[in-house]
Amino acid sequence: MKKKIVSVLLCAAMVAGLAVGCGGKGEGGDKGGDKLVYWSMWSEEEPQAKVIKEAIEKYTKDTGVEVDVQFKGRNGQREGLEPALQAKQNIDLFDEDVNRVNGSWGKYLMDLEDVAADYEKEHGNETLFKIARTAGGGTLKSIPYQPSIFGFFYNKTLFKEAGIEAVPTTWAELDAACQKLVDAGITPITGDTTYQTSTLGYHLGRYLGQDGVKALVNDQAIMEKVEAGDVEDVNWDDERVLKALKDYEDFASKGYFSDKMASNVYPDGQNKEFAPGEAAIIICGSWLPNEIKGMVADDLEWGYFNYPAVEGGVDGAEANNIANQVFAINKDSKKSKEAMELITYITTGEFDKKMTEEALCIPTDKANADAWPTELTEVKPGFDSTTTYYDWAVGAENNADLTSAMQEGFVKLMVGDMTAEELVKDCAGICGE
Repeated sequence: MKKKIVSVLLCAAMVAGLAVGCGGKGEGGDKGGDKLVYWSMWSEEEPQAKVIKEAIEKYTKDTGVEVDVQFKGRNGQREGLEPALQAKQNIDLFDEDVNRVNGSWGKYLMDLEDVAADYEKEHGNETLFKIARTAGGGTLKSIPYQPSIFGFFYNKTLFKEAGIEAVPTTWAELDAACQKLVDAGITPITGDTTYQTSTLGYHLGRYLGQDGVKALVNDQAIMEKVEAGDVEDVNWDDERVLKALKDYEDFASKGYFSDKMASNVYPDGQNKEFAPGEAAIIICGSWLPNEIKGMVADDLEWGYFNYPAVEGGVDGAEANNIANQVFAINKDSKKSKEAMELITYITTGEFDKKMTEEALCIPTDKANADAWPTELTEVKPGFDSTTTYYDWAVGAENNADLTSAMQEGFVKLMVGDMTAEELVKDCAGICGE
């Protein structure tokens, strides 16, 4: 399909060139007028931006369509995009996290069901498109790329030193593995405070399911379903909530968490403890290998497992936060066709494969299904076996009034400075219970 598109576009470019020769720029020979404008969430120095720039160069060479790409970075995109869209600034396409794009910026998105039909058939990953449609309220309004999964990464070398022969699949098995690491003089688990609400959300999700977690934190959308009787009401006095927190209190009492956990402001945990082999396990997203690739210990052998199941839980290791960045086209764009063509260049074929090589990420194009980086080899089975898709933090961050206190309290719990009962009391107070 791509070859056919390129062929047609090349012919169109040649015709446009002839028009310039005969009548000049004023008679429509400017290859479509203004440039295609693309706002990107990446910073210019990141490997993703490098690949995107190469894809754009080839796209312009093949089609004659010039692209004004602006690498805004995370903060620039999140702070500047909506005011620009609201002001009707000329922006044809943009990218960011699937939930942010479809949620915060949903009213600006073009319906892509027809525009992307052929693309999805030829290149679309079924899981990623399902997530994109769910985020879009049942309609495809964004094109996935840069997929990720959140779970446990571990150092296989340190596991071998501790005599751990099997990857933990249950909380009890993780408990046993951590004890072996402690006995071998190895710090079992580190992390960064940035991700600890997500860690807590995962553990609560195992006991309550995602709707239960959202009900617990008083997520507005779920509370409407609770009032309608469609979702179980879950409060902080639920015995399952205390059990979940007690699991972490127990791990803290056994010395399973790094004593630097409370002071590990991102990226200290991943950079200073996991990468050099000071700690064996870290819970993080599959973007981790790319972020620490220049500092990992020579003997670090990458391992991964999905968040373990708990006894009596609602969800098991098949339920995970699989997410991705997505491209979206501004519903007011006059260049939607060109925007979709550029998205195709970036997210398929040679540039999708190059993205896996440069950014050590999961491939997007189903034709590149075998192009997983070595560092993510053990992630693939966990990714492929996921059938229940959690939101970020399993919804635990869906109440802004609660998030900071819950995160701070959970970190204190992990280092032994707060009890499970104290954390329950604090969170219940904020929720008005």
